[in-house]
Amino acid sequence: MTLVVPARAKLNLDLAVLARTDDGFHEVRTHIQAVALHDLLELARADRTTMTVTGHRVPAATKNSVLKAHAAMQDEAGRDLPTRFHLDKRIPPGSGMGGASSDAAAALRGLAALHNLKVDLTQIAPRIGADVPFFLNGGAALAEGRGERLTPLPTEPAWFAIAWPDIELLTATVYRAWDKVKGNPPNELRRAAGHVEPRVQDFAARLGQDWQMTGSGSAFFKRCRDEGAARQATAELDCWTAVTQALGAWA
Repeated sequence: MTLVVPARAKLNLDLAVLARTDDGFHEVRTHIQAVALHDLLELARADRTTMTVTGHRVPAATKNSVLKAHAAMQDEAGRDLPTRFHLDKRIPPGSGMGGASSDAAAALRGLAALHNLKVDLTQIAPRIGADVPFFLNGGAALAEGRGERLTPLPTEPAWFAIAWPDIELLTATVYRAWDKVKGNPPNELRRAAGHVEPRVQDFAARLGQDWQMTGSGSAFFKRCRDEGAARQATAELDCWTAVTQALGAWA
């Protein structure tokens, strides 16, 4: 049996950085919306664990979020869970759309179903990453703390145009830059992202003021009245683009 689990992207509709804690992390307050853009993760039982990838490049095995989720599930189950993974990577890496965290959540859900595990995924997800708990359920939520404290919200119908400048940003690096330069609403990490990589600032200037950065960058989105308007917004851009819509909770 092969399971195929979609790993949806997210957009940060706003993002406020509240403080830097003594342990070096940052507390945030952000409204997150899941969207239809997604990776696809295939899982099947196997004699040994392997992973293949198509589409966008992903980190080496030691940092790959799917394999981190797999290791966490083995620890929780107390036994090996040999699994063949194949990831079709459609969400650009380092874009601020949560692809790695969503892949990890998809792996947790898929492994639980594939190996008939009765475990509490909400206890495992935060160990892998701050955004992983959100992707267990999706929809819309207010995220606080490091992003792990979630308050579910109603999903409002919406279409989005997305543009990515083919620049990968490391979340930790952008947050360290925020310590120096701070930022302004609606996304208080945008100035920091431009400080880390000036090409992000140039890209934002070319897009115009109607576009907003998501997460720690480097993707930008524009909310549109309908699908046609979203496609028109991306039609003449010379970069990676996508048109997608808001999605409600899936669990």
